[in-house]
Amino acid sequence: MLVKPGTSVSLKDYDPEDTGPYRSKDEAAKTLDKRRDELIELQNLLYADGRYAVLVVLQGMDTAGKDGTIRHVMAGLSPQGVLVHSFKAPSDEERAHDFLWRVHKAVPPYCYMGIFNRSHYEDVLIVRVHELAPKNVWKPRYEQINDFERSLVKSNVVLLKFFLHISKEEQKKRLEQRLKDPTRYWKFSPKDIEERKYWRDYQKAYENALSRCSTPWAPWHIVPANHKWYRNLYVAQTIVQSMRELDLRYPKPDAGLSKIKIK
Repeated sequence: MLVKPGTSVSLKDYDPEDTGPYRSKDEAAKTLDKRRDELIELQNLLYADGRYAVLVVLQGMDTAGKDGTIRHVMAGLSPQGVLVHSFKAPSDEERAHDFLWRVHKAVPPYCYMGIFNRSHYEDVLIVRVHELAPKNVWKPRYEQINDFERSLVKSNVVLLKFFLHISKEEQKKRLEQRLKDPTRYWKFSPKDIEERKYWRDYQKAYENALSRCSTPWAPWHIVPANHKWYRNLYVAQTIVQSMRELDLRYPKPDAGLSKIKIK
């Protein structure tokens, strides 16, 4: 699921139904609970340590589960140390700058975990598919993105990129579920139907982005996401493992604290 740098990605080689070593949601539930508990501890440690920021990038087709991943994986984290940013169509102010300007502003400061619901990759995805910019504009952006991400990582930003991989059939089921549930009507847009017409174009655009921007400093993870529970587990385990490797530690207390008595 980790895209080896230099790999030419074909999404047909990745099964969105895959659930790894787990056979059911119930079988994975205890592991997910443990990882979420550990993530809560690690977030507290990240905030106290103060040397790093963690940025989670979530990309995927409509209904792939970006919102659901945030809701289920990050449940229990302290809002004080988490920043979530969703990238919509750029504003007039944002269009007056380079395409990375609005992204860099949203990168979390040290101590914080940041989550991007969509990201700078939209500028080589939707911009490409819908021809919002000519090829000679969006094609150089792959290298610009790589350089930008390298700069972040060198500045102690841990960058974790997840492509939530679902099948076209699974997307159809999820869109139909929204139409059957009045409490979810607000999540449905006729544009979702229009975007399905570009499925192959998006798959090709994602394959190029995954191939060209999976680097040693910021590799991509292709997450099988037809089963929401496995999607959540994989993302949680990856974040936890990456934060374990940081050697986070609590700062040393000020001298004399052990002698203080509170009356």
